[in-house]
Amino acid sequence: MSAHPGDAPLTAANNIQPFFVLHKAAAAAASSVPSSRTRRRIDASLPSSPNPKSAKRPRDVDAQDEEDSELYEQLRLEAFHRIWSRIQSTIDEVLRGINLKLFDQVLQWAQESFSAIRAVAKPCHDEVRQPYPLLTDVICRRIPTAFVLTKNAESVDDITTFRDLAGHLQSSGCHLAKLSAAELSVKHGIGGCFRSLLRQLLSDVPDVADVSALASWYCEAENYDQPIIVIIDDLEQCSGDVLGELVMMLSEWVIKIPIFFVMGIATTLDAPKKLLSSEALQQLEPCKLTLGSPSDRMNALVEAILVKPCAGFCISHEVTMFLRNYFFRHDGTITSFISALKLACSKHFSMEPLSFLCMGVLEEDCEEFWHDKFEALPQVIQKYAFALPSCTSATNLSHSSNDMVKGLSTLLKLQKDWSSVLLCLYEAGRHDKVQLLDIFCEAVNPDLQTQNVSNPEPPVSKLNIEKLSGMKSGSGKVYMAQVMNAIRYLPMETLLHVLEVWSIHLRGMSEINDKVKELQSTTIDADSARATKEKWNRRSTGSTGNATAPLNEKVALLLQDITRKYLVPVECLPFHEIICFKNVGVLQSALIGNPRRMVQLDLLKSQSHLKCSCCSRTGTALSGSLHDTSIMCNLAQEYGDVINLHDWYISFEGIINSRNSKVKRKSYSSPSKKKSKSTPPESEAMIQTRFCRAVTEMQITGLLRMTSKRRPDLVQRITFGP
Repeated sequence: MSAHPGDAPLTAANNIQPFFVLHKAAAAAASSVPSSRTRRRIDASLPSSPNPKSAKRPRDVDAQDEEDSELYEQLRLEAFHRIWSRIQSTIDEVLRGINLKLFDQVLQWAQESFSAIRAVAKPCHDEVRQPYPLLTDVICRRIPTAFVLTKNAESVDDITTFRDLAGHLQSSGCHLAKLSAAELSVKHGIGGCFRSLLRQLLSDVPDVADVSALASWYCEAENYDQPIIVIIDDLEQCSGDVLGELVMMLSEWVIKIPIFFVMGIATTLDAPKKLLSSEALQQLEPCKLTLGSPSDRMNALVEAILVKPCAGFCISHEVTMFLRNYFFRHDGTITSFISALKLACSKHFSMEPLSFLCMGVLEEDCEEFWHDKFEALPQVIQKYAFALPSCTSATNLSHSSNDMVKGLSTLLKLQKDWSSVLLCLYEAGRHDKVQLLDIFCEAVNPDLQTQNVSNPEPPVSKLNIEKLSGMKSGSGKVYMAQVMNAIRYLPMETLLHVLEVWSIHLRGMSEINDKVKELQSTTIDADSARATKEKWNRRSTGSTGNATAPLNEKVALLLQDITRKYLVPVECLPFHEIICFKNVGVLQSALIGNPRRMVQLDLLKSQSHLKCSCCSRTGTALSGSLHDTSIMCNLAQEYGDVINLHDWYISFEGIINSRNSKVKRKSYSSPSKKKSKSTPPESEAMIQTRFCRAVTEMQITGLLRMTSKRRPDLVQRITFGP
């Protein structure tokens, strides 16, 4: 707790930090050693007992509870770091795997371009050091340039992609330099841009930066046999004049110094024509490459971190729908989705007392881990575990550690079966352009289980699909019905491929996998598959257009059956609260909440956040030990949209003076042998100074609009409500 503002003179070093709500301790609590009066007050609050040990017991119990609370809070923090570290490493691995194909294409293009330039001419070291370019054919002076279409509306996702690309090329022996849009701006010009390029390659940049310095560096033995690749991650944001001038300058030296460009384009491949002059475009030898779409990357991430139980953390249906909408509102940026998911993970471990048990998924023997941790829990937390809403309907629980271990083990087993069936649905639906995120949103819906039990779904026709397509995602089985319909009309060769992938996903479910193999055995070779395909194609064209092959129908019925049996949402399982984050309101307020309102709520309820004893005893009345800004914010609730400064100050002064008078009375009535030093009453000037500083804080945080020349005695409130 900080010292009272009145105890120190107002100096420049004592200026307020407006965005931190501080708290002032009472004068009696300023000393770190409790006085005799304090000890007597503690003893008086305890029940009288002839045994001195029994008098100290409640205090020992409170201390023990506080230690346990800190211990489990530390366990939850450790669990969060371990779980998110696993999720983050999975995300990095997935994105790196998606981009690896593009990286290999860029590397192959760079090697082929370097070989083509060396085939034209391979100047000796003396020729390279000469301060003028070689006279060669005009065609040989074109700079090989790879235009990478990223398809991202925001460049935040491209930062990681081009950083990994630079590492991949550098590990293959290429010389790397990166130029940002800020460096290729009119402000820095061609001189600043080229100097930045030299700083990334040369250890010692000369005062006059020119191409001859780069040529001398390239002549060194360790630098000569590899190309120089310059990466520009956001072409559209660069200055066309500066970039064009850089292209014209380097094109004259491309035979001596093989410099290649890799330029990221977010919109269309026509962007260079709109940015560069025709003369600069003629000096480029373009190669067009395309990065995977954001939807492809999202499908891969959803499969790796949400569908497959990689870390023992999952999200509810409402949170999933919120993250899905948040993803699309931010132009489909993967970074925004990952940041929101990390926030949901941190909120789960900070709010759920038993969330540290998620670490058991990462242990070799998860059942032993859960058993040991649950046995060590206090009785109160053990009762809390079996009082979870998902466990209240269970009647055969004995509230033992074995029940907890069995429940969590069953939860993991059912989650694995759920993920296997969901991946089978996606494999069938991806041929009809169904996204995994859409199917996932429906599969985690707890209403799905109620629908499966009460109303088994009939076969779906194209007419029903057209009716369902108008429904809102998440309200029913829209995408699942689309998958069921699509599988009935898949070509035979595609259907066989789907069955082959299903056998991989269903390896842990032997009974279902045997049925898949039985369906595969109905067509032994490709010839019979083609014959069956031709047969049913002729029959479909000769009769109705909605006819389906018998194998397609059997596959659809099998998928419908396993979906009904095994696609059980996690929110329908006991103990799911331990691993599943459900509080969408907390996540929504943290991501798109009103910051001014949150600041005001924190100021109004500062006692509950600080959990101090000096303020809670006063009940609803304001305590003078609160921070000045918190007192002022509470007093402002008594006014409308405008506040009279004089009335506001009188109320503030009354609270401060009442606190000083209480401290003074306590010091006079103290029976201690050593008289405690009484706090001198504050002067009116000091109270006015504190008042002005608190008003300034509220203005800086956006809670007040200051006075105008027309009404200098009034301020206007901006944030309302409790």
